[in-house]
Amino acid sequence: MSEKIKPIAIHLPQFHPTPENDAWWGKGFTEWTNVAKTTPRFEGHYQPHLPADLGFYDLRLEEARLAQEALAKAYGIHGFCYYHYWFNGKKMLYEPLDRKLKNPKEDFPFMLCWANEDWTRAWEASENKVLLKQDYGFDDDLNHIKHLLTFFKDARYIKVQDKPMFIVYRPELFPDIKKTIKIWREEAVKSGLPGLYLGYAQKSQVEFLSAGFDFAFEFQPNFGRLPKPMSSHTIKRIKNKVLSKLGFENNGISSVYDYEAYTEEQMNEPFKAPVFPGATPMWDNSARKNKAFILNNSTPTKYKNWLKHIKENYPWKEVPENFVFINAWNEWAEGNHLEPCQKWGKDYLEVTKEVFK
Repeated sequence: MSEKIKPIAIHLPQFHPTPENDAWWGKGFTEWTNVAKTTPRFEGHYQPHLPADLGFYDLRLEEARLAQEALAKAYGIHGFCYYHYWFNGKKMLYEPLDRKLKNPKEDFPFMLCWANEDWTRAWEASENKVLLKQDYGFDDDLNHIKHLLTFFKDARYIKVQDKPMFIVYRPELFPDIKKTIKIWREEAVKSGLPGLYLGYAQKSQVEFLSAGFDFAFEFQPNFGRLPKPMSSHTIKRIKNKVLSKLGFENNGISSVYDYEAYTEEQMNEPFKAPVFPGATPMWDNSARKNKAFILNNSTPTKYKNWLKHIKENYPWKEVPENFVFINAWNEWAEGNHLEPCQKWGKDYLEVTKEVFK
C-alpha cells in the first residue's frame, strides 16, 4: 500500500450550553447531562461511560478544543468530521467550530456533515415532538452554500483534489436532491473553488450516487445489517428504581447485540468503492433512549480486528483518498467514542494508531 490510510473521526459539538437546550431540557443542559445519570440495565452492562483524560469539557473553551486536537494527532487521526446543524438559516451548536475558525492555533484538519434531520425529543422516553423543523427550498440551498463557503475556503478544511469534502447525512429527505447538488456545485465554482467533493452517509442499501454525489461512506452502526440479538437467557435484567423513574421499564433488552457477532456481519459484506469504509469502536445509546440499541461486549481487540479487515481488504486503489470514517470521536451519550474513558483509557486510540500507522 503506497499511501497512508487517513482515519476521519466524526465529532459531536454538543458539549456546551445553548439557549435552545436550556429552554427544551433545562438550564445548563449538555450531552454530559444524559451521560452522567446513566446506569446499567443488565448484568455486565458497561454504563455509565465516563470520560478520563479530557474530563467533562466545555467546547466553548479553546483549551478543551486544543486538548482534543492534540490527542487526535498523537494517535494518528487525520481529521474531525463535525456535525453541522442548519435549519433554514438558523444555526445550532455552532460555537466550537466558529471559534476554531478564528483561532490559528487549532490547526487540525476538519470537514462538515450536515445532520439534516428534524430536531426532536426522540431521545426522551415518552415524546417525539419536533423542536426544530428541517424544511427544504432552493433559495435556502443557495443561502446555505454561501454560508458554507467560509468553511470550505479555510486552509484547514479537508479537500480531495482541491475540492472541499461535504457530507449530507440523509439525502432521501430532500424533495429534489439533484437540483440542490446542482445549485451547490455552481455556486462553489462561481466563488472560485474548483468544485465540491460531495458525499452522503450510507445507512442502508439505498443508492444516491446516481443523484450526483461523488462518494458515500459506511455509517456505522448499520442498523439494517445485524446478527441475531442476544437472548434474555444471556442477559439478566437489573431491577433499578432510577431507571423506572426515568421511564426505562423494558431496559431495551430486545435491542442488545454482541459486538463481535456484529463486526463479523459487517466484515462479511463486500466493499464497494466509492463508498468509503466505516467502523465504530462501540455503541450504546441507553443514555439517550428507552428502547436503546446496544453493541455489547466491545473490546479494543475486537475493534482492532475490524480495522485490520478494512485495511487489508478495501479496494484503496479505486478511491482518490484513503479515508476511513470512525463513528465517533465523542458521542458519549451513544456510548460511542475514541476519547479515553475510565474503563478502557486510551486503548481504542492505541489500536487505531497501531493498525493505520
